[in-house]
Amino acid sequence: MRDVLYLEQIEQAEALLKPQRVEVLRQLAEPRTCTEVATRLEQTPQRVYYHVKQLVAAGLVELVAERKVRGITEGIYQAAARSYWLSPRLVGRIGLRRARDELSLGYLLDLMEEVQADIAALDRTRPELPSIGVSGEIRVPAGQRQQFLHDLQTALQDLFTRYGGAEGDAFKIAVACYPKGNDRD
Repeated sequence: MRDVLYLEQIEQAEALLKPQRVEVLRQLAEPRTCTEVATRLEQTPQRVYYHVKQLVAAGLVELVAERKVRGITEGIYQAAARSYWLSPRLVGRIGLRRARDELSLGYLLDLMEEVQADIAALDRTRPELPSIGVSGEIRVPAGQRQQFLHDLQTALQDLFTRYGGAEGDAFKIAVACYPKGNDRD
């Protein structure tokens, strides 16, 4: 099972975005038969099988094993990933973004789309993917945002210079500062 499956085809999104299929997919976090899923969801095995077949056709679920039960072959299925991300390209850009400077929301949205696509494209067949994550909260008065951006760029340039050699794992750095919502911790 992959960590993330990045959905770039409208058919995959259509197959996934049905409430009953999402419930079936959740049940397939562990390998299960359609009968087992049907019992858990209080549905008929035939109805679950229909949804599982649609999810398999879209590449969202995989047949991981088969077994014989009273002379009938029964499939054992599992979700293809722990997380499913919808590519912003499924809809495409609607209209033009007006502001493209580093202090604009449009710039941040473009950056996040790029980060999402980059992460989704990583080779997850490697046993360990070296990654670094940092998160924190700061407070920047409106009149000091430009100075903060300058200070941040200077600090990052120092890191780029210090670690810009040819040895070691190559990392891409993306820094995002955005308003913290009231309901987020």
